[in-house]
Amino acid sequence: MHLAALLFASALSVGTLALDNGVMRTPPMGWLAWERFRCDINCENDPKNCISENLFIDMADRLAEDGWRELGYVYVNIDDCWSSMERDAKGRLQADPKRFPGGIHKLARYMHDRGLKLGIYGDMGTHTCGGYPGTTLDKIQIDAQTFADWEVDMFKFDGCYSNATEQEKGYPLMSKALNATGRPIGYSCSWPAYQGGLPPKVNYTLLGQICNLWRNYGDIQDSWDSVLNIVDWFFENQDVLIPAAGPGRWNDPDMLVVGDFGLSMDQSRSQMALWAIMAAPLFMSNDLRTISSGARTILQNKMAISINQDPMGIQGRRIVKEKTGIEVFWRPLLKNASALVFFSRRNDMPYRYQTNLGKLNYTFGSYKIFDVFTDKTMTLKDTTDFVVSVNPTGVVMWYVSAPAKRNLRQKFRQTILQNKHWTVETDKGSLRKNK
Repeated sequence: MHLAALLFASALSVGTLALDNGVMRTPPMGWLAWERFRCDINCENDPKNCISENLFIDMADRLAEDGWRELGYVYVNIDDCWSSMERDAKGRLQADPKRFPGGIHKLARYMHDRGLKLGIYGDMGTHTCGGYPGTTLDKIQIDAQTFADWEVDMFKFDGCYSNATEQEKGYPLMSKALNATGRPIGYSCSWPAYQGGLPPKVNYTLLGQICNLWRNYGDIQDSWDSVLNIVDWFFENQDVLIPAAGPGRWNDPDMLVVGDFGLSMDQSRSQMALWAIMAAPLFMSNDLRTISSGARTILQNKMAISINQDPMGIQGRRIVKEKTGIEVFWRPLLKNASALVFFSRRNDMPYRYQTNLGKLNYTFGSYKIFDVFTDKTMTLKDTTDFVVSVNPTGVVMWYVSAPAKRNLRQKFRQTILQNKHWTVETDKGSLRKNK
């Protein structure tokens, strides 16, 4: 298949360096407060929507009762603005007593009783981005132990009000401190986002050693422009980002905003499909109490989720970029299967895109196709031309099964896939470096 051996070798080359806490072997899934609810602490005027334990209990109930948990959406993540403005007498962070009267430990128990997990937020600077107490270098050990004592399952470590030198020390120190607690806590680092997201300032091999996931780029907003901006950055830099990702270590393009206000249904399908291709964490930031049936159907699409959660954990790539505004993305999956996404950047009308699997670097054979968003199936040979109609800012997403077994005559037919640095000889099962 298209560059499969190359990408798999790249993934293996750093796979042994992944953070060894046993969690997040596939991209984590759940719900995160920030984009939809931000730092709303006005609980007197809007008690149902403020950052308080009631909001997180409501979302936990929806995840547990509306079919989300069974699909893998298990994390309920608190973001900024949850804490008191002062640490307690022992120097520990503490939740705002008015908004979280039961405390974070009680909230974690509520999640665990429902088969869910609790995530929490901190910042390695003097203050969080919202102005609450930060975790400076001297507070890392006590804060890590506090989160473990509260039975927290995930920790996001932001980087506001800190500098590059402090970040270089603080992010690895927090990883070590979390591991030292003995509790498996998924660790999300914002470090690369504060260093421009790319080498040489960002060392992705080191990130894979200390973090389970990391924010590479800026915050997502509830708009198509924001989603497209993130997609462009990730795929323009795919050759740097793909080798960094794998089981237990993930590039994080930020939250799913499907079900909010800024995306159409076609754009919502596009975000879901492209996040699945990227092997991205699937953290929704929406209101699960009022989400539309259309948005729910997209977010609960079992095939899109299974592609995202593929155990090989190889991040997909853009393989075609046409002048017509059509782009094609590809991701290798377990058992020699793959996923294809045909994406339209156009804004005018549906576009009929013609190609065949051979042109997309699929080898000789007959393939069974499953359309992820229509549930239609068909069979295509590698040489058979087909047309996909892609709506403006929309996608067509396919799950492509492994090719049917070839006969003995076909077995010895070689297919050579050329890459800048490597040649894959698929019939020989070998990978050799070009001179």
